[in-house]
Order: sequence, then C-alpha cells, then structure tokens
Amino acid sequence: MSSSSKPNIYLVGFMGTGKSTIGRQLAKQLDYQFLDSDDIIASSVGMPIPQLFEEQGEAAFRARERVFIESGHPSESCVISCGGGLVFQPRMTDLLNNRGLVITLFASPETIYERTRSNKNRPLLDVEDPQTEIRKLLEERLPVYREAGVGVLTDGRSVADIVGHIIRIYQRQRSVE
Repeated sequence: MSSSSKPNIYLVGFMGTGKSTIGRQLAKQLDYQFLDSDDIIASSVGMPIPQLFEEQGEAAFRARERVFIESGHPSESCVISCGGGLVFQPRMTDLLNNRGLVITLFASPETIYERTRSNKNRPLLDVEDPQTEIRKLLEERLPVYREAGVGVLTDGRSVADIVGHIIRIYQRQRSVE
C-alpha cells in the first residue's frame, strides 16, 4: 500500500459489531464509496438475505459473497462492509488482505444482542434463544476474526471515535508500505 494509492478498507466481524454504521461514516470522512456486500447481494438477486438463505441456502449466499469480493467492486477508494461469515470461506482473508486493509470490528455478546435484537433481517439469529446463539457463534468465530485483520473494539465508543481510530490505522499502513 503506497501513500499515493487509495486501497479499499474491508470491515469484517460478527453481526452487530458496527460494520455498516462505521463503514458509512468512514467512507464519508475519506470521501470513498461505501458498499455493503449484503445489500449488493440482496439487490442482485432481488430478495432479502433471509429469503435467499431460505430458498437457496447459505452455500449459495457464500458463493455470491465470493464473486462480489473477487470481481464485484472497484479495486480502490471504497469502504466495504462485509457479511459476518465472509472470512470463514477458504482463502478469503488472504484475498481481502491482498486487496486492501482489513479491519475486524469486535463487540461484546451483550452489545451485539442489543444492536441486533430488533432486526429481523438476521437469519442466523432467528432462533429461540438468540443470546445463547450469539455467544456460541462468537466463540466459534473469534479465532478467525482475530487473525483476519487489525482489531478494533466498538463497545462503549462513539462512531466518531472509532472512525478516527480506523483512519489513523489506515494512514499508518499507507505510509509504511
């Protein structure tokens, strides 16, 4: 990453960690394009993600995610909010890191529950006990999230504080490489 290029920033992490909210503000601050991979996939298939999961299965959704990352967006000047399960696909973390800066957003299970509980667009949390499911999924996924990119905690922080933190990381990465 040279300081003259404008590599993409990929926001990854568990649902409810702030990828879309932070991503929109980060793109605005940098004057980059904001892309939400879930929104783009839903638009391309003409149905919401829960319906896609139900009708075609998670594997079909993951295949569409891979196509989006490999060829469905510009190669620079974008902030991309990635689906929570994206980094679990084979070699996806390497692909993301080769295309730009990967930031993994983290939040506590309690914060995630508070942020997601009223959103019915979360097929993985459409279960009897979403809090237990969040803890279980988070525990399974934490090792991969820790390795995916630079970690940023979002609990108890303002959007402006988090965005400023990510911009400092991004500028530091661009000046080093």
